[in-house]
Amino acid sequence: MAYQKNETIELEITGLGSEGEGIGRTDAFLWFVKDAVPGDVVRASVMKTKKNYGYARLQEVLIPSPDRQETECPAAKSCGGCTLQALRYPAQLRYKEQRVRDSLTRIGGIDLAPVNFHKILGMDYPFRYRNKTQYPVGPGKFGEPVAGFYAGRTHSIVPCGDCLLGPEENGAILETVLQWMRDFGIPAYDEREKSGLVRHVMIRKGFATGEIMTCVVTNGESAGGTLEDLSERLMKVPGIATVVQNVNEADTNVILGSETRVLAGSGYITDYIGSIVYKISAESFYQVNPVQTLKLYETVRNCAALTGKETVWDLYCGIGTISLFLAKDAGKIYGAEIEPRAVEDARWNAEKNDIRNAQYFAGKAEEILPAFYEKSGEKADVIIVDPPRKGCDQKCLSTILKMAPSRVIYVSCDPSTLARDLKFLLSDGAYRLTEVQPVDMFPQTAHVETVVLMSRKDT
Repeated sequence: MAYQKNETIELEITGLGSEGEGIGRTDAFLWFVKDAVPGDVVRASVMKTKKNYGYARLQEVLIPSPDRQETECPAAKSCGGCTLQALRYPAQLRYKEQRVRDSLTRIGGIDLAPVNFHKILGMDYPFRYRNKTQYPVGPGKFGEPVAGFYAGRTHSIVPCGDCLLGPEENGAILETVLQWMRDFGIPAYDEREKSGLVRHVMIRKGFATGEIMTCVVTNGESAGGTLEDLSERLMKVPGIATVVQNVNEADTNVILGSETRVLAGSGYITDYIGSIVYKISAESFYQVNPVQTLKLYETVRNCAALTGKETVWDLYCGIGTISLFLAKDAGKIYGAEIEPRAVEDARWNAEKNDIRNAQYFAGKAEEILPAFYEKSGEKADVIIVDPPRKGCDQKCLSTILKMAPSRVIYVSCDPSTLARDLKFLLSDGAYRLTEVQPVDMFPQTAHVETVVLMSRKDT
């Protein structure tokens, strides 16, 4: 059957897609419907179709699902961030746990029967958990500066000062920046015209220390003395410890450029995970949910089962968060990270915490690890990988197999690439998958973090 654009359809939602959109069928045709949740019976209008599937816009919920709830944020439906806010939290956890199971079995071809697959670790209060928020800034309908979040699959900004996933202080900070722009006629960056000054406002908070950083990302044009006025205004906001300017003149979707200037304060903040203090710069990778991060790292520590003698590699190590958390239980720690500033922070963190058995290298993990192994021949007892969403480079995975550690711990933010990489690591038969622990690091969204442990069969 051929469907026409704007045609009305009625269907029951039976599942969720990888981005949290509702999935249902009309006959053999599969539909993706944003803002619909499993159990809903909905009326929707056709947006576009492919051969066997299509996308439709939710018009009306005819019969609400028992798991449906009212969204707490007024911008939830238009904003592209919280795609699961209409779904009750226990149902969100069930969906994420099942998504990990499905990815490992369907993509990875893994039999989970002999594996210890643990119940997902959720939050007691699944809001106000983000320690980092990035607000795009752009011109509004009448040229005035607006800030908020992009609508789903677009770069249209939905104004939102107080995101319910971030700290309450964010609203006052964002309004201070926007008022400064209005007072001095500072233009927001226009993506179409490639002109204007302010592109993003990034806010980071150390939940344990209360320290806040505000980073204003600009298009490289100088705002002169008005930047001093901005930093003075921001430093009066309770909690702000430092203000920085990041310069990004590239025509890109990447938020931060390569140059960061300190306008006030030290240029960094600090935070704790457990007893370890970390230095966090504008460019640093640091897990966004500190409550769940502690659970995540404790899971990694349990999987590592260190006795104080082991050599541990931490690949894609960022500022050393995982490896420093484990350092007191290990013999030697090595870390590899592509971002030089993050490596500097990792070394600072090691010194600040009086950790002397950790060494960090700047470069691609897939280059650092093979070069180190070929030069030294030193094997690892435990290798931990915490790659970006795209997963690990195959050269890196091959070197892991050559080094033959007793345990490989994979921390993943994407079940699909996790399953793909596990399929490769398990393919030669030397390892068995023993533990899988999903962790809900991103409530109200479709994302899920997973820790898995692979153990060598001969140890």
